Amino acid sequence: MARPRFLPDNFTLMLVATVALASFLPAHGEGEVAFNLLTNVAIAALFFLHGAKLSREAVLAGATHWRLHLLVFASTFVIFPIVGVALKPVLSWMVTPELYLGILFLCTLPATVQSAIAFTSIARGNVPAAVCSASASSLFGIFITPVLVGLIVIHHDGNTGASPFDSIGNIMLQLLVPFIAGQLSRKAIGKWVERNRTLLKVVDQGSILLVVYTAFSEAVNTGLWHQIPLLALLGLLGCCAVILAIMLAVTTYSARWLGFSREDEITIVFCGSKKSLASGIPMAKVLFATGPLGAIVLPLMLFHQMQLMVCAVLAQRYANRARAAQAGKAVKAGASNGSTNGSTSGATNGATKPVGHDGKADGGAKAGAGH
Repeated sequence: MARPRFLPDNFTLMLVATVALASFLPAHGEGEVAFNLLTNVAIAALFFLHGAKLSREAVLAGATHWRLHLLVFASTFVIFPIVGVALKPVLSWMVTPELYLGILFLCTLPATVQSAIAFTSIARGNVPAAVCSASASSLFGIFITPVLVGLIVIHHDGNTGASPFDSIGNIMLQLLVPFIAGQLSRKAIGKWVERNRTLLKVVDQGSILLVVYTAFSEAVNTGLWHQIPLLALLGLLGCCAVILAIMLAVTTYSARWLGFSREDEITIVFCGSKKSLASGIPMAKVLFATGPLGAIVLPLMLFHQMQLMVCAVLAQRYANRARAAQAGKAVKAGASNGSTNGSTSGATNGATKPVGHDGKADGGAKAGAGH
């Protein structure tokens, strides 16, 4: 059977099912402790495998394009947080205070890696630069996001949990150390990881589902769905849509204003307007260990799915424009060749035809002269 077009992808369905499971069957007591331990192991395994998979050569290949990387970096860690803070007086009435803290948190996160590169490739953008920019964003985000959370999120609500500055060590231990270990093990297991990409996908998605289940189990146990009305959920969708639209516009027109090529513009748009669910949920688990974790990660989950659907359409439009431009060039080249060949042929015929008729003409002239 063909998959109906209105259905979301399998991972989105699994996320919805996980939230539903946590809502009706949340983990309690020893089960909650076991799930937390399993989640920590899965997250460490995820970053270890990403470290083993990531090619340093691929990263270095695009590292020299510093203007592009600087714009993506500014979009991810400067413009995004500014937009989140600036829109708070306008959008905060649409959601609960805890949900807007989640919006501010998502604005501080690094960009995605896999989907940003995939969409850049589909749209025929600068893929090596996308690999470098997205990977660097994910790596630097381990240090930058906790600082931004301390400056922005905690500034708006001092009761969110422990200071993120104190959590940098925990994030490095849980995320950066496994990543570095994976990089150091790349020579030994890198090829095996490349051959078993399905394993990485299972660990990637499985770790996110585990974090979502434990986060929402804890949130449900503390009355999440009683604290968030339906209108607030609809308002959250509106907030995410507004922020995504602003960032897509900012990255697109900034790239054009600064004179980047179409390929570079595509990379800037898809790397500078996206936020990472894979990095964001583990960070939230560390940064908001004693805070409203369910409400914090809910905006990120909705924004993540929204950005995937919107960017999928946008990537296809970029690809169609590229194909149309190539077709136009091919038609112009064909017309130019045809015109050149026609002119050459006409000139040649014009030069040779009189010669072919000269004998007759001369003969006629001679005959006329004889008469």
